[in-house]
Amino acid sequence: MVDYNLLEELSITDEMVDEELAKAFGDDSSADLIKEKIETAMGATVSGTLLKGRIVGLAGNDVIVDVGLKSEGMIAADEWGDKSQIDIGDEIDVWLDTVESDSGLVQLSKRKADRLLSWQRIVKTTNEGDEVKGKVMRKIKGGLLVDIGVPVFLPASQVDIRRPGDIGELIGKEIEASVLKIDTDRRNIVISRRKLLEERRREARDNLLAGLEVGQKRKGIVKNIADFGAFVDLGGIDGLLHITDMSWDRVHHPSAILRIDEEIEVTILNIDAEHEKIALGLKQQTEDPWMRVEEKYPIESMVHGEVVNIMNYGAFVKIEAGVEGLVHISEMSWTRRINHPSEMLSLGDQIDVVVLDINKDKHEISLGIKQTETNPWTTVAAKYPPNTRVTGTVRNLTNYGAFVEIEEGIDGLLHVSDMSWTKKISHPSEILAKGQELECVVLKVEEEKQRIALGIRQLTEDPWEKAVPENYIPGQIVEGTVTKITNFGVFVELEQDLEGLLHVSELADHKIENAHDEVSIGDKIQVKILRVDPVDRKIGLSKKRAEWAAEDAKGEDATDATAAKKERRGGLIGSAEIGTDLISRELLNKPKPESDAESSDAESPAVAEAAPEAEAAAESETKPEAAPESEAAPEAAESDNSTGDQTV
Repeated sequence: MVDYNLLEELSITDEMVDEELAKAFGDDSSADLIKEKIETAMGATVSGTLLKGRIVGLAGNDVIVDVGLKSEGMIAADEWGDKSQIDIGDEIDVWLDTVESDSGLVQLSKRKADRLLSWQRIVKTTNEGDEVKGKVMRKIKGGLLVDIGVPVFLPASQVDIRRPGDIGELIGKEIEASVLKIDTDRRNIVISRRKLLEERRREARDNLLAGLEVGQKRKGIVKNIADFGAFVDLGGIDGLLHITDMSWDRVHHPSAILRIDEEIEVTILNIDAEHEKIALGLKQQTEDPWMRVEEKYPIESMVHGEVVNIMNYGAFVKIEAGVEGLVHISEMSWTRRINHPSEMLSLGDQIDVVVLDINKDKHEISLGIKQTETNPWTTVAAKYPPNTRVTGTVRNLTNYGAFVEIEEGIDGLLHVSDMSWTKKISHPSEILAKGQELECVVLKVEEEKQRIALGIRQLTEDPWEKAVPENYIPGQIVEGTVTKITNFGVFVELEQDLEGLLHVSELADHKIENAHDEVSIGDKIQVKILRVDPVDRKIGLSKKRAEWAAEDAKGEDATDATAAKKERRGGLIGSAEIGTDLISRELLNKPKPESDAESSDAESPAVAEAAPEAEAAAESETKPEAAPESEAAPEAAESDNSTGDQTV
């Protein structure tokens, strides 16, 4: 079937057709011969064949190509990319998709033909390891598709030495890569940009290391930023710019002063050629501010700064870029007790401080806040001389005493031993409470140690000087209450806040294994005073001696007992009555006149019998085991002897 309209549109005349037929089939160009040759040619041409064709015309967005078949083929003009390159009469390579489509036309493809030819050319000219150039077409699963004449695969892991965050940034860019693998059976090629970069960097690194020296200044590109620093490409090898070498000032994170792909100039600090490590510095481009810190900030000078960091032990204050000093918690206030620096300071505070000490080698400066004010302790000694009465508030209680605030920030120690003249206080909480107001006496002021000793017992006269010795005389028998029992004895309260010690050896005549067997807490008992020691503030007591005196009283003459002049309760006389005319043992043993002996014979038998009994009682009280604990035992024995004489 001949399309005459097409022939007319292409301006092809009958003469031109005959001429072409003669060229193709010779002089014998009968219709039967032509049909036979066409059928023979068509039989040899199948789909999937690479053919030569000639552009014979344009029809809309299609290009008409004659490939020598019974009909022309159609190719979309888009396959040329640039339509200006389409010229009628040009010979091109095409790919035969279909011999005859539903429309009766031959389906051709220039793009497929180009790819096949490119593949064949690449296979012939390229080997694994060769360098190729191409344009990144698009992103596919696992990597990128790159056009190097034919589409090839660039895995994501092979895009760069350090895998970028988004490999899609390379789409549309021309890249260079190295061929990793060629699979001719599957017509597949894998390339690596990373391998090519590593090879080039290795060459550049060797050249760079050979020329690097410590102290050199080099330009580089920031390639990566981490919490601890940044990696800078020096042109073949990366160096580490640590965060501490970025600035003399405090740097919280490298991203605060650096950006990826930023070009910076750095100083070479250290080179480890064996491990290919280079330490870089940025702050070394400027002078170290610590070089002249002693000149700029002499000791005891006052400077202004900003609080940049707060720790448990103090606060760091920046007095200039790169120069920070520490205000220790102990240097923040003369009087206030600070548990944490945040009680006084906050980040960003602008404060005045005094330079206390400088260690330029260690880059350390000791600063103080309290030194900007007058030390109140310099006036405390003059303000509160000893024996001054003050009123304060109990701020804290400890095992050894109480801290009393006598003015804001000024605390004095009220030791447990200065709370009472007579009462034994185990813990201040027994008589004091936090927040309680009380009056004290200043005992001592130590300005250097910033200490004030206080006392409350000094508000009254010491009872041990007069009251106790005058009211409690060795030999007296008194009544008391058991308040405490220990393994060595019993404490007996004689009156409020006044106790005496009843040693275990003075409880009874027999040996006592456990004091609880004899007395109980709260018992009212009669005891004899053995010794009163105002210096050591101790009273020695005896229960068994009081019992001995009570037994002696039963044998005394009732008449003599009532006739005696009552002056005080008699611990000095065996009957515990009042008496003053004490007779010594020497008088007791003196021979009596005969007249007295005769008169004594007329006395009551009971009185006569009492003498030897009283003497025996006196002797029994002087037994060695009577007072092994107390030094007052001999004194007590003498008193008991006198008592015996008086009784006789």
